[in-house]
Amino acid sequence: MTEPTTQAPAWRDGWRIAGVLWLAVVLAMAAHQWFFWRDPGNLSTDVLALLPQDEHAPEAALATRKLADQASRQIVVMVGAPSWSEARRAASAFRGAVSHVGWREAVKADGNQLAHALDFYRPWRDRLLTAEQRARLQTASEPALAQAALGALHQPGLATRLSDWSADPLGLWPQWWAERAGAFRARPRDGELNLSADGAEWAVLVYEIPSPAFALDGEEVYGNAIEAGRAAATTAAPLSRTLAAGVPLHAEAAAAQANDEMNLIGWGSLAAVLLLVALAFKSLRPIILVGLSLLIGCGAAVSVTAWVFGQVHLMTLVFGASLIGVAEDYGIHYFTSRQSQPTAAPRTLMRHLLPGLVLALATSVLGYLALGLAPFPGLRQMALFSAVGLVATFVTAVCWFPLLDRGRVKSSRFSEVIAASLTPWPRLRWTRVSALAGAVLALLAVLGLGRLHSDDGIRQLRSSPTPLMQAQREVGRLLDVASPIQFYVVHGDSAEQVLQREEALKAHLTGLAGWHALSDWVPSRQRQRADARLSEGVETRVIATVDRALGEDIQRAAFASEPLTLERWLADDVSAPARYLWLGRLGEGFASVVMLRGLDDPALLPRLAAAADGLDGVRWIDKAAEVSSLLGRYRVSMTWLLLVSHAVVLLVLWLRYRHGAWRAWLPTAIASALTLALLGWTGQPLQLFNVLALALLLGVGVDYGIFLLEHQGDGSAWLAVVVGGASTWLSFGLLALSGTPALRAFGLTLAVGLVLVGFLAPALRVVAPASSHHPPQS
Repeated sequence: MTEPTTQAPAWRDGWRIAGVLWLAVVLAMAAHQWFFWRDPGNLSTDVLALLPQDEHAPEAALATRKLADQASRQIVVMVGAPSWSEARRAASAFRGAVSHVGWREAVKADGNQLAHALDFYRPWRDRLLTAEQRARLQTASEPALAQAALGALHQPGLATRLSDWSADPLGLWPQWWAERAGAFRARPRDGELNLSADGAEWAVLVYEIPSPAFALDGEEVYGNAIEAGRAAATTAAPLSRTLAAGVPLHAEAAAAQANDEMNLIGWGSLAAVLLLVALAFKSLRPIILVGLSLLIGCGAAVSVTAWVFGQVHLMTLVFGASLIGVAEDYGIHYFTSRQSQPTAAPRTLMRHLLPGLVLALATSVLGYLALGLAPFPGLRQMALFSAVGLVATFVTAVCWFPLLDRGRVKSSRFSEVIAASLTPWPRLRWTRVSALAGAVLALLAVLGLGRLHSDDGIRQLRSSPTPLMQAQREVGRLLDVASPIQFYVVHGDSAEQVLQREEALKAHLTGLAGWHALSDWVPSRQRQRADARLSEGVETRVIATVDRALGEDIQRAAFASEPLTLERWLADDVSAPARYLWLGRLGEGFASVVMLRGLDDPALLPRLAAAADGLDGVRWIDKAAEVSSLLGRYRVSMTWLLLVSHAVVLLVLWLRYRHGAWRAWLPTAIASALTLALLGWTGQPLQLFNVLALALLLGVGVDYGIFLLEHQGDGSAWLAVVVGGASTWLSFGLLALSGTPALRAFGLTLAVGLVLVGFLAPALRVVAPASSHHPPQS
């Protein structure tokens, strides 16, 4: 229907200009989408990317990132059997079954690497001592040492194989190498890496993958390869057992889970929205336009998030899939008004709806942006994604719907029943019965709130399948792998100072836990000079004693005059297995990490933390405890912020509705309290994500009260609330099915809260003639 002749042409032209400008923006976003989805590198599954960075300790953030990068392309497979021959046969079958996926064995049990390492370190053999050797050389009697050296000369052993007797008369070097080898429990045997543990013989295969760890298509390439290898190993050796661990497996599992959840939540939400629109309007036009607005909203969210953050995390896409259930409110509200006012011109109607829609958008966007106040990159990404998606959907509805909407919107039996249900909906009045019921409900709520307990563990961010987590833990236990979340960062003004501080730290750790440290492979210059002097003095006297006993003139071998430097070590391939421990230049100094092994007992952690006390430049990092503490702090601060937000929202509502503002706010406030009480009664822990869900509930739930106040007594507004609320509830109800505990808690909280708001909002409505709120008719 055409606009009335009294409508100003400038307004009509302005609307068309806005529509064309928005079309240009949408086309640009469509071009970006084409390139974005073609590159898997634009998507991230890295859990560390979701976690906050410690601005006060950049070396800790850098260490965490380097450790993650070290493991991001590595898969460890352990094939065990009762006998070594069976384990070798099963490992060979596994290797053949996965040969087609292009994995490269990163660690091979050949002699070339050992020979190269021996050649590299040989010039500095005299200054490579273990703590036990150092103590022995300082305390043992020279006759006893000479006797041992003489015995080694007559009975060549490992010392002879690694060096000449004159270069190592006391057989010190094999012991040094044995201590270095203790960092990796598997040993070369018959061309494989072998470990004997748990009454079985294990063959250890270490693979490096050649490509990104996942693809967003639901296909588990690595997982399927592992299963094929496991089946082949079992066929070759029926009693064999295969374990697989590694970041790529977790990343791929997360991608597959995200793919399933996005399909379930995204397509499920979209189907629910379109079904409700079809039932309400019985017309293809509203379905197409609402669907178009949602598509543009999601596309804009992806493009802007990728532009700001560089990548889009899969958890953001899973969370963002629930955006569909919120963003459709604007289109639905427009079409319900069109349905109830068929003679109103589309642009005139949209102008009439704009104040309420803008207020609803503002509260919803503020609710989402509240997620971004926590220092979690993942939450900030989700907040931006959702806020942009809402704004883009709103702009699409405002700019395009009045231009593209032609003809009437049909009424349906479904919409008529829903619209008519507002009139008989019971309204809360102050009576003795209602006061008594309210008092009982308040008492139950207080008791439920009193039963609340918090859980801020990092487990709420984990979504890997249980079997994969169990295999990861077992591989870590068998190989005694260093912990990636508890370690020390050592900082110094120079590389030499870093190495000296590492050595001081290791003295404190003796007897507490095993470790991996740079100074194990490259001692500080100070330590090398002291050990070189010690070994030279003792070995020279021992050789002299042997010469007198044999009547020979044996000369001690010459060694390098300059100490082994970290720079030289880093430049050689021999440093590859431990190079990740060096962080390099950081700020005005240098830093390294010291990794720990054997952390099976949680009670040991406080003692390890205390080991750093009083050591300059040494910082204890417990990433799990740090994140849990941060989650707890922000749970408390966000709770206070939520209370402040309620006060701010009430103030904004008062500016427009004055003494009626409480009717739009109170349903959400009551629903929030009752949702928390229900958590307490059901024994569910209170987490940061429950509080964040309540912040979003404030933004979304208040919309229902706003619509009912803007159009008092209007059945079309109630229809918009019911249809929009139902689709929102379905979206977040589906989010509650997520395999990630944080998203599940978020979805459950919102699903419960939205139901309560949906019942309370119409009960606190104002009954007023609807005609006074209709726009001028055409």
